[in-house]
Amino acid sequence: MTIASTEAAAPQRERPPLIGLASLMRKAFSGVDLKPLGAQLVERSTRDPGDANALMDLATVLILTGNRELAMAAQAQALQLQQLYHLPAAGEARVRVLALMAPGDLMANTPLEFLVENSDVALDLLYLGPGLNTLPQLPEHDVLFVAVGESDENRSLLTQLDAIVRDWPRPVLNLPANIVRLARDSACHLMRPVPGVLMPATARVGRVPLERLAHGEVPLSDVLEDGAFPLIARPVGSHAGTGLERIDGAAALGAYLRAMPQQEFYVSRFIDYRNPDGQFRKYRIMLIDGQPFVAHMAISSHWMIHYLNAGMTESAEKRAEEARVMAEFDQGFARRHAEALRRIHDTIGLDYVGLDCGESADGKLLIFEIDSDMIVHALDPVDLFPYKRPQMQKLFAAFRRMLLDAADRRN
Repeated sequence: MTIASTEAAAPQRERPPLIGLASLMRKAFSGVDLKPLGAQLVERSTRDPGDANALMDLATVLILTGNRELAMAAQAQALQLQQLYHLPAAGEARVRVLALMAPGDLMANTPLEFLVENSDVALDLLYLGPGLNTLPQLPEHDVLFVAVGESDENRSLLTQLDAIVRDWPRPVLNLPANIVRLARDSACHLMRPVPGVLMPATARVGRVPLERLAHGEVPLSDVLEDGAFPLIARPVGSHAGTGLERIDGAAALGAYLRAMPQQEFYVSRFIDYRNPDGQFRKYRIMLIDGQPFVAHMAISSHWMIHYLNAGMTESAEKRAEEARVMAEFDQGFARRHAEALRRIHDTIGLDYVGLDCGESADGKLLIFEIDSDMIVHALDPVDLFPYKRPQMQKLFAAFRRMLLDAADRRN
């Protein structure tokens, strides 16, 4: 991979600017029908086949409307035209960030747009990957941010970037070598020696060994070192709970495999993290330059919690508890787990990273997932979630401060 850096990007034909992910998702959250906008973007790209911004925005619209296959085709077409996309600061730019990105959907990269929306941060998004290995010029920037998320598809790119960014002439945030270590089966080993943390061992297992386990041909210990039913299983590469199930025994495992066509799975031991009231609580915590910030807390009677299916919108009682958690976070959750969070930051070695976690019955920080590409936003309706906007602005301000501190190291 060759990247040639210059002081300014080459001038381009004047075209409508990129709308961007944050603005488009805000429309989607507000209930706006994106299909008319999608049709306008198709018309724009038809009228001007070189309009890469229209194609990139069309790809985002298609993702948000559930048309992933078409979205990836539109994105690929956009990237053949142009690898660099610009989102200006609101007013004069205080810091210029160049983000290294990988092709893919919303889980492929750190969604930086939400973090710097309507701020004095100018953001350039540079896409790299197969067939996108060279770029004649780079924009001038104060900070380089490696936004490429951990995945099988991105591992080769992260390895290449690791060699490139070692000698980068600007401060670099989120080193690629540390992002690679966030794979589920390696992150659990990193967390094992951290006091106050519980992250069950996760094994990446092929279909054949699991079928043998389901048929009683091998013991569970052959598949998972601390294995005991019930297990949690999910296909490798899945997100947002797709294919994620609790497996209570060998027969259930056989039924699960018959329903799943994938060839590789992550399996780990199920931990019952219910609170005394019988409810499960899952927190999304972002570590920004080592400091913890809560992005949301969801409450559900089911162990597999996602914020959008936890009934937070329908329950004033749940929202009141989330508001209390946010108001008391620094003196509550963050203080209870201060040493664990500090050690996690030191172990992971990333400037910006997220934890989806809960609390075990014995008071440990129970980690479900560690990723640098978790979505955090301030898109929830203010009338239902008035407490969220101040908390998210606090998180965004910390992210901005991290960027400014990094930029200062350039001088």
